Amino acid sequence: MTSPGKERLLRIFRAGVSAVDPSRLVAASLRASNASIRLSTAGAENGISRDRLGKIYIVGGGKAGRTMGGAALRALGDLVEEGVLAVPRGTGGTSGPLRFIEAGHPVPDIGSFAAAREILATLEKAGENDLVIALISGGGSAMISAPAPGITAEQKAEVSRLLLQAGADIQSFNTVRKHISEVKGGLLARAAHPAAVWALLLSDVPGDDPSVIASGPFTPDPTTYADAIGVLERYGLLYAVPAAVRFRLSEGAADRLEETPKPGDPAFRKVALALMGTNRTALDAAAEEAKKEGAEVVLLPGFLRGEARDCARAFCDRLRSAAASLPPGRSVVLVAGGETTVRVLGSGRGGRNQEFALAAAVQLAGTEGLAVLSGGTDGVDGPTDAAGAYADGTTAARGNALGRDPSGHLANNDAYPFFQALGDLVVTGPTGTNVTDLAIGIAGSWS
Repeated sequence: MTSPGKERLLRIFRAGVSAVDPSRLVAASLRASNASIRLSTAGAENGISRDRLGKIYIVGGGKAGRTMGGAALRALGDLVEEGVLAVPRGTGGTSGPLRFIEAGHPVPDIGSFAAAREILATLEKAGENDLVIALISGGGSAMISAPAPGITAEQKAEVSRLLLQAGADIQSFNTVRKHISEVKGGLLARAAHPAAVWALLLSDVPGDDPSVIASGPFTPDPTTYADAIGVLERYGLLYAVPAAVRFRLSEGAADRLEETPKPGDPAFRKVALALMGTNRTALDAAAEEAKKEGAEVVLLPGFLRGEARDCARAFCDRLRSAAASLPPGRSVVLVAGGETTVRVLGSGRGGRNQEFALAAAVQLAGTEGLAVLSGGTDGVDGPTDAAGAYADGTTAARGNALGRDPSGHLANNDAYPFFQALGDLVVTGPTGTNVTDLAIGIAGSWS
């Protein structure tokens, strides 16, 4: 039977995910009528009236690409000339003037490269009086991928694999990817020029920096080739990446290659950005749901960072501390947001949220009245069909009873089969959104 604690945490988690539904967010952001289209975001030169507007193109992609594209098409209807979006596997196809190209994540694949080529070809058609609506969400870095000259698709994918295995944080990851790409780090803005661009962003990065979301294809890039070399050195990968990548970065650092466009570049003169939803949006909605159920709430924005298992230990410590001062019959809910990393040393199967939950299970072993759920708002945790997992004080004992040692599974980065055996995976299916992760802990009364 599902425990009351698990049911309660699932309700809170789902409330957070629901708050960042791209269909609602895009509909709220786009304002269209038969007479005019207004771009209310600063920097768009007070909008483009319908009598001056040429054609409207839609480009972009990410884990929320299909949902965002569908919402934009419903809002704009026959005003859209054509468009192409990179979308998750299983969601491709055509809807009116929009093409949805299935692309790989977290490592780019042939679909990622096809999507990038098609986006560049579409942007070539956009002229002075045209409008490009860019729909950008997390996952776009891998799903829209065009290797820079001199680098093959396989070499670019190998860099992604190495950075992923090393547990690189998203800022570091994207610093490198921007400098071996033809589309990242503001290069799509340059490709769209002189058309006007309105970029609607769904953030999956700490701090919600537009230059980091999907590697900032329409945003000035503050990083440099030298920064990219520094990232590879920091993770011990400079001589592990393909030689062609190392050569390109060294040429760029020596000023023999053009840098990515920086603030003040003419490519951004007609670009406007709108941040539609963030991890904090989901965090606040989850907290409101917990309050409705009578719990005290502690918000921990940005808490999820660094190694998943280390973060889980710190989270369990905070949960115990909150429980220690709790009046009888009351409950407290901790809601944390962000994104951890996993340094893969074992050969098991799982994702960062499942690893977080398994580390929490080890920490909570034998403890009564405490439970934790960690899940990705996109519904996909690593290369698995689960969003995350649930753990409480009985999890370790129940695993041992089935012949599954939680510490051994953790050492092997093998959380998925452990929680699968217990029936404690959190499986939502792809949600159509992506604002990184939520970890929710509850202490006290679960009724």
